[in-house]
Amino acid sequence: MAVNLSFLLILTGLTGIHSITTINRVSVRAGDSISIPCLYDPQFRNSMKYLCKGYYFNSCSYLAKTNQQSSGKFSISDDNDQRIFTVTLNDLMDTDTDYYWCAVEINEESDVGEYFYLSVTRGMPRLYVDHQEITGFNGENIIINCYHRNSGKPSWCRLGSSCVRSSGSIDGARVTIDDRALNVFTVMMTELRAESSGWYACVRRDIQIPVHVTVTEKPTTNTPTATRHLTNLSHTSEHLNHTSVFASEGPTGHLSFTIRLSLLVLFVMMTSFIWLMVRRCKQTKETSAISTEQQEEVRYTRKPSGEVLQPLKGQYVIYNRSKLKHTLGHLKSFVFVLFFRIHTSYKKKQI
Repeated sequence: MAVNLSFLLILTGLTGIHSITTINRVSVRAGDSISIPCLYDPQFRNSMKYLCKGYYFNSCSYLAKTNQQSSGKFSISDDNDQRIFTVTLNDLMDTDTDYYWCAVEINEESDVGEYFYLSVTRGMPRLYVDHQEITGFNGENIIINCYHRNSGKPSWCRLGSSCVRSSGSIDGARVTIDDRALNVFTVMMTELRAESSGWYACVRRDIQIPVHVTVTEKPTTNTPTATRHLTNLSHTSEHLNHTSVFASEGPTGHLSFTIRLSLLVLFVMMTSFIWLMVRRCKQTKETSAISTEQQEEVRYTRKPSGEVLQPLKGQYVIYNRSKLKHTLGHLKSFVFVLFFRIHTSYKKKQI
């Protein structure tokens, strides 16, 4: 009977019968932080909200106010549209175990407030989650694991709304609780809607842990556009690869090109020289044959002194050698000019 009464008191606090609705009891490990939501009535939208600490509300000490800059230890923020102000307690220690009050200042009247008890432990908390912030997409599902160290039936409640103990729905979203695993119960919310966004709580007996759920539209992806971008990226990559190949040649690439060109020119020159030598040799043989035939027709004469006049047999050979030397001189000049131009072009490309 006591357990059921305790659960009813928790549900009364979470479902918002009072002017301010918040959790009743929370357990936190030393060194961690926690955010506590406080839901208030519409008439308090423009009122100042604050967090205070102490067993008695009338004598509690102020920790954070919405009209003042918050400290690093305690902070407060107010969402007028959702009518929820959130208090955050950071870097908690054993000495922070106490009663706290979510309160609203009312001019010329007594302030209103609702307390929660914060227990800071050095071991694992009695009830905790991996993250207090959960994000889901419209029409899809989310799963929340609630870890605990105490017995009792689990519940999943929405702040200021209803609770589910096994299966059911909250504001249009289906809720299923699986309590078969040891020291953890799993909450699955399916068919999420935009209005499913808000503050919820895992509940196990007299302990709760707040969880904020945000439901957004799932981002759409255009597959053809993505494919086209990938194709362009592939082409760009190929272009970059080709560019990098040419860019990596540098001086070494130009030097290799110069050597190849020089070898080609040398090969052409040698081929031309051999062809020229063969042709000259043939011409020399033909000339020698003609000269021999002419010599047979020569009539030897005598000088007045009686010396016999001989014909000039090496006349054509001397002429051919002189012409060949002249050709080689031109060829050397051509090679020198060619190498000079290649060297100048290479220096300009380096600059």
